Amino acid sequence: MARSGNGTLEDMPSTTPPNLVLVRHGETTWNLDGLVQGHRDDAILTDRGVRQAEHVAATLHEDVFDAIVASDLRRARDTAAIIARGRGLDVVTTPALRERSYGDYEGGPLADLPATVFVPDGAFVTDADARPSGGESLNDLYGRARRWLTQLRTDYAGARVLVVTHGGTLRAIRACCAATPITRTRWYPVDNASVWTTDINGDPLA
Repeated sequence: MARSGNGTLEDMPSTTPPNLVLVRHGETTWNLDGLVQGHRDDAILTDRGVRQAEHVAATLHEDVFDAIVASDLRRARDTAAIIARGRGLDVVTTPALRERSYGDYEGGPLADLPATVFVPDGAFVTDADARPSGGESLNDLYGRARRWLTQLRTDYAGARVLVVTHGGTLRAIRACCAATPITRTRWYPVDNASVWTTDINGDPLA
C-alpha cells in the first residue's frame, strides 16, 4: 500500500469502501461561552480541549491509520494536529467537513437559534429544509456529507481514515454511511473529542 504526495492512497482495491474513525474537535472557547460556531473560525481550543485531544491521541495510539482528514476550521485542524503527532501522516484539510453553516446567527448565543433550526439532543429531525438566514439546512449539510463520502470512496478506497470534524457533520456522515435519510435521524449527543467508528454500509449516492 503506497501513499501518494497529495494524501490519497495508491494500489488499493477500488471496490472496498474506507473504514472511518470519526472524532469531534475538542472543547473550544465558544463552546464554553455558548456561542454558535458554524463556519466562523474565531474559536480556539481551551486548555481542556487540548487535553481532550491528547487523550484521544493516547486512546488511539496503537490504531493504524492510512490517512487523517479534517475540517479546515481551526478547532478541527488543531485537534487533528495533536492526534497526528508522531504518526508520520500529514493532516489533509477540506471545507467539505465544516460544521453546518448557521449564517447570520454565527457568533451569537445558541439560545437565539430559532426552534425550526435548532435540533435538541435526543430529538428527531422534523424539518430538514429549515435554513437559517445566510446558512445551510440539514438537507444541505447531508448533501455535502454525501458528496464528500463519494469522493472519499475514490481517493481512499480500502483505507482506514481518521476524520476530525464537528458534531452536526459527524451525525450527517454517520447517517449517510448507514444510508439513513436525515429526516429519520435522531440528533444524539456528540461530546467534544468523542470517538465514533463507522463503515460505509450503504451507498451515499442512494
